Amino acid sequence: MDSTEGISHTGFHAGSSPAKHETRAAAEVARRRVRIMSATLYPTLPHPEPVAAPAARLALKTDGTSRGLLDGAWWPRSRDLLSELPALTDVLDPLWGRITRIAVNPEHWPVIPRKVPVSGHIVKVGWFTPEIDPHKLLLLSYGSGRWDLLVIPPRTGAESAARLMAAASDHDGPPLTASALIAAEEARHGVSATDRPPGPEEAWEYEGGASAESAAVPGQTGTPRPAGRLIIGM
Repeated sequence: MDSTEGISHTGFHAGSSPAKHETRAAAEVARRRVRIMSATLYPTLPHPEPVAAPAARLALKTDGTSRGLLDGAWWPRSRDLLSELPALTDVLDPLWGRITRIAVNPEHWPVIPRKVPVSGHIVKVGWFTPEIDPHKLLLLSYGSGRWDLLVIPPRTGAESAARLMAAASDHDGPPLTASALIAAEEARHGVSATDRPPGPEEAWEYEGGASAESAAVPGQTGTPRPAGRLIIGM
């Protein structure tokens, strides 16, 4: 009985070897199919190229001892300080020294972050009311003092924005506050440009494009710029 059982037991193992090989082969085929399906379902996507942020749109006074109430004007594309401030400091840091702090009136800024990372450093943000004009941005630069800019509402039309920039950066203009300049523009030219939706070309420009009228930059041939005024991004 023992020998018969041994033969039977040995025969069982000998006969099962092909089955094991078939099972292993089937498992390997299944694994390959899973790998192929994974490669098909989850392809490696190419990394998109980084898109450069559009340049800040500014008009600044560049000379003269009496700067008046404003040092120029800034026309942001949105009311998002996190996305707008880096482009602004990229322009102002080389001109005025590193901008370390800014302050705004919260009336027109829905979110005011405490700190904003910009190129190479952090800008601290504060807000004050009623000390700061709702249409003004106050900037403090390292070693250079204080600067005040008119903030032109983002959806202002191009013609109205150009007039406001010229008025805020004019050394010989009347010493008006930021809100007074906005009110004067609305009174002279009717309904506020901020009350209308932007046209297709303006909407594209807000997204970072450049229209034919606003593509001029300092140094470009064309209409000469007034002395003592630096215009950027227009």
